[in-house]
Amino acid sequence: MDPLVEPGPPLSREEVERYSRHLIIPDVGVVGQRRLKAARVLCIGAGGLGSPVLLYLAAAGVGTIGIVEYDVVDASNLQRQIIHGTDDVGRSKAQSARDAIAAVNPLVEVVLHEVRIDASNALELIAGYDLVVDGTDNFATRYLVNDACALLGKPYVWGSIFRFDGQASVFWRGHGPCYRCLYPEAPPPGMVPSCAEGGVLGVLCASIGSIQATEAIKLITGVGAPLVGRLMLYDARAMEYRSLTVQRDPDCALCGDHPTVTGLIDYEAFCGTVSEEALDAAAHATISATDLSVMLAARSRGERDFLLVDVREPGEHEIVRIEGAVLIPQGRFLDGSVLAELPTDRPIVLHCKSGRRSAECLAILQGAGFADASHLGGGILAWIDHVEPQLPRY
Repeated sequence: MDPLVEPGPPLSREEVERYSRHLIIPDVGVVGQRRLKAARVLCIGAGGLGSPVLLYLAAAGVGTIGIVEYDVVDASNLQRQIIHGTDDVGRSKAQSARDAIAAVNPLVEVVLHEVRIDASNALELIAGYDLVVDGTDNFATRYLVNDACALLGKPYVWGSIFRFDGQASVFWRGHGPCYRCLYPEAPPPGMVPSCAEGGVLGVLCASIGSIQATEAIKLITGVGAPLVGRLMLYDARAMEYRSLTVQRDPDCALCGDHPTVTGLIDYEAFCGTVSEEALDAAAHATISATDLSVMLAARSRGERDFLLVDVREPGEHEIVRIEGAVLIPQGRFLDGSVLAELPTDRPIVLHCKSGRRSAECLAILQGAGFADASHLGGGILAWIDHVEPQLPRY
């Protein structure tokens, strides 16, 4: 493809020395480096994928890098988000990333957008940049950024990671398929765990993030064949890369022949991060951590009997648990295999990490006739916050 960005002003002596290993690559050269200098790249997120993307784009000499990030650094981030350090815990991720970029390359201009990207600001945020690199970990934001990029005609460099598996592609309306061509509908709520729920191998972020940074550089300079119309799959356990062809879908709701999505929509509703059934079930059957503490104390005195069920995965249960809870992973609720084993003569209280999975399981129980069932709002994280602060968070 043709280069995305026109060459910027001539390189200074300092820039020639800094980028000399680029300049001697015939396909990049001085003109290619001047394109990088003139480029404006927006990175959504400064987390696992954003860390290597931001560091490598800065090192490569991308002139202006925008960062959309509203979160703060948490200790659990440090296993994979290498742009942040121990001293940054509690700091703004955007500001921490800016300082790390300045240490790598002070010639790069960093623009911070310390906001949550949504349908009200996405078009305005993206319009001022040449391309977008997505480092987010939720479906609602992916569909939002894809749609905004498509409406503006901007390339969308996408990556996804989970446990040992990663994916990457470039979606660019008018040049190839969009994200909706690959995934027309979001998966059902609770079907695909987030990294916070399912985990991720830290170094996997470097593998996928470096692919995303590479694709951004290729698009800017016009070097090579970008991943437009191709999906790159990476299996870290097998150390195997595979590339699949992705065709534009003529029936795509966004970029098809007769599009029905012509503007930004309500992406939380579209993706349904929590099902309507779960919301309804939890509306009148949610207890607080303090309530549960009182119930457990009464149970220990023999004054009240109930079953406390942990619906997380075994690995999570090993990290931290509420004493007296029985582990029954969510999958057994989803396939219905546990229903015949649960008591009908005493109350059941469910809990997970944050309350989302337990709410989905609660809906299943209520639908099966377990009227005296409830769940712990906020999950074990709320328990740690309000009852046992000495327990580890994850």
